[in-house]
Amino acid sequence: MFKQKLKKPDGRSLYLYANHPIQDNIEACNPINDGAQANPHMRWHPLREEWVVYASHRQNRTFLPPKDYSPLKVITDKNNPTEMPLGNYQVAVFENLFPSLTMSSDAKPEMATKTTPSRGICEVVVFTQDPDSNLGALPLSHVKLILEVLGERTKEIGSIPEIKYVMPFENRGVEMGVTLHHPHGQIYSYPFVPPVQEKTLKAMKEFYQANNQGLFSKIIADEKKDKSRIIFETEHSIAFVPICARYSYETWIAPKRNVSFLYELSDVEMKDLALTLKTTLLKFDGLWNKTFPYLMTLFQAPTDGEKHPYAHMHFQITPPYRTKDRLKYLAGTELGAGIFINDSLPEEKAQELKVVNVEVKDE
Repeated sequence: MFKQKLKKPDGRSLYLYANHPIQDNIEACNPINDGAQANPHMRWHPLREEWVVYASHRQNRTFLPPKDYSPLKVITDKNNPTEMPLGNYQVAVFENLFPSLTMSSDAKPEMATKTTPSRGICEVVVFTQDPDSNLGALPLSHVKLILEVLGERTKEIGSIPEIKYVMPFENRGVEMGVTLHHPHGQIYSYPFVPPVQEKTLKAMKEFYQANNQGLFSKIIADEKKDKSRIIFETEHSIAFVPICARYSYETWIAPKRNVSFLYELSDVEMKDLALTLKTTLLKFDGLWNKTFPYLMTLFQAPTDGEKHPYAHMHFQITPPYRTKDRLKYLAGTELGAGIFINDSLPEEKAQELKVVNVEVKDE
């Protein structure tokens, strides 16, 4: 993997990546920002015992612009700059122009509940210069590069003492609320472990201490024994609809070896994981004959400098669909009580995905 670090005119960092050497004369650029300066803060929710982020400046962010004017479109006119410069790179990463967390925040309003500056890092990961492509449609070597980039960013950002958890994710499709069509993901880096990840890690730790075995490793072993929910499997990785899926077509993708971070995978394991991810996404698109919308989240260990042998990194894909002809959104018992109702069986949805034939060429 080749990397080049640049500085945008407004001071934000820009990182360019490729599987080949990158030219050294690339000029960083950025859109003209007339929005409010980011200074978000957090307020403590006493009933849920968790932080809530307030970032009102994000109301000014770009919302579904025409592709000809997208800030993620590669710049072609220096008088109309975008986030993406001309060059021979494949993946670009830069600090979000409208961050929910920023290391420069000093906002701490006096209120009846605890408040604190919303400090952290929000980065955008542009998967490709092609605005009409998507993660699953990219060549296998390009998907592997993106995984390597996510691992590299996790390691670099996680080395900052104030950062306790790094969470890469991708929202895909207007159904999931994306504001830009260009294929991209994001990396949110928090000064604490988020509630969902904290609960997951607690369960993993307790099981590991009681059984001297990883909980996710047991889940994989159980799925391999049952076989009915496995979508795709290789020597080093696996994709399956979990037995406890809260959503129809919810899918987990993981390496079989228990590693805490994406960057700990070997080159062979990384290629295998890229193959499993690409194949799964192609199956989604093939089942629906369209670009399948989803939220994909990367679960990893905290970046607190401690060892977490029980943490098994994996992707969780949660789509908005309940059936083939009806969208599923959170409401009622899901939002109000946190109790999910799934109107279909994981085994049924896994079978639908399993039989979708796709071809992945190792270019």
